[in-house]
Amino acid sequence: MIVFTYPGQGSQKMGMGNKWQDHPSWELVLEASSITGRDLSNLLLNADDDELKQTKNAQITTFITSMVIFDALQRVGVEAASHAGHSLGEYTALTASGALDFEDAVKLVTERGEAMQACAESQEGTMAAILGLDDELVESVCHRVDDDVWVANYNAPGQVVIAGSPSGIEAASEIAKEIGAKRAMRLPVSGAFHTPYMEPARDRLREAIESVEFRSPDHPVYANVDAIGHEAAGDWPALLSSQLTSPVRWRQILHQLEAAGFATFVEVGPGAVLTGMTKRTLKDTSNISVSSPESIDSLLEMISGQQPSTGDSLEGEHLFATERLVVSPCAGVFVPTNEDLIGQSIHAGFLLGLVNETEVRSAFAGEIQGFLAVDGERVTSSQPIAWLRITK
Repeated sequence: MIVFTYPGQGSQKMGMGNKWQDHPSWELVLEASSITGRDLSNLLLNADDDELKQTKNAQITTFITSMVIFDALQRVGVEAASHAGHSLGEYTALTASGALDFEDAVKLVTERGEAMQACAESQEGTMAAILGLDDELVESVCHRVDDDVWVANYNAPGQVVIAGSPSGIEAASEIAKEIGAKRAMRLPVSGAFHTPYMEPARDRLREAIESVEFRSPDHPVYANVDAIGHEAAGDWPALLSSQLTSPVRWRQILHQLEAAGFATFVEVGPGAVLTGMTKRTLKDTSNISVSSPESIDSLLEMISGQQPSTGDSLEGEHLFATERLVVSPCAGVFVPTNEDLIGQSIHAGFLLGLVNETEVRSAFAGEIQGFLAVDGERVTSSQPIAWLRITK
């Protein structure tokens, strides 16, 4: 089974939108820019690393990049049987699973980033990665320091992040090295995230969370707070609120996913941080990060190689690497230009029809295998319209 994982703050990098600006899924960037009143295209294409490190910029750009990539995966028919996101990535997971409306998610992520940045500016805090110690020893280190310091992220075996006051982090880092840590590495952040220092941000975010509607996700979404897969819409307001001041239990989430039968982990977003954590934590899984259009082809090839020869089906949609879906660019009524195209070869950019007045064009060249929407059918955004087979 396939699980999609979504990265959090720290995965952003300069120019991360460059490879996506000509892709049809880039429309989500324009939509999010309209919702926020900010030029997100400029941030994704032109902002330098210092500008992107600002929490209010890092969170919205990482979220929207992950959503562009998720939308691109939907367009070729790759779906997951579960979702999980690291910190900020939990909002991406909820949006991808259908639990959150895209517009509501953009507003929540924007509010979260601004609230956390304001909180960090009002109370000095920092974070450090402790490498080479078991979780319990890192917890013990925090208890031995007579200052503000807590575990913030359980990321992977021998990789735990602590957060708190600068003096508390310094003291804890020294103790950690004394008892055998390989490294205690200060992280380039300006706040003690996932600790009680974020309580003012939690209060502000709680109001925003109460203003949006949550739906039941299409598949379980594993929560940072308790590492459990949740399918009830009513669970998420409290979980998201608690997340800001609670440690991210990512290592525990990975073990829970493995126990539930997930063997293919696909990181959807910029970078490959989560892929590295998965490889370090789980030994018998297939792992891939999708951060560019080219890596989608690599994913499709990997999935096709996992197809069982017996004809048994796998949970989640597994398309062969030679198959593609053309999806609706928006919601409305579909009207095909010609229904007698089955078996015919078309070129990239071929006009298949209209949804209201919006053109439906194929992003691929290939042979049409069938239409998945009929003349006059009301379709939703990203609903499959036609099925192609790529011809060499």
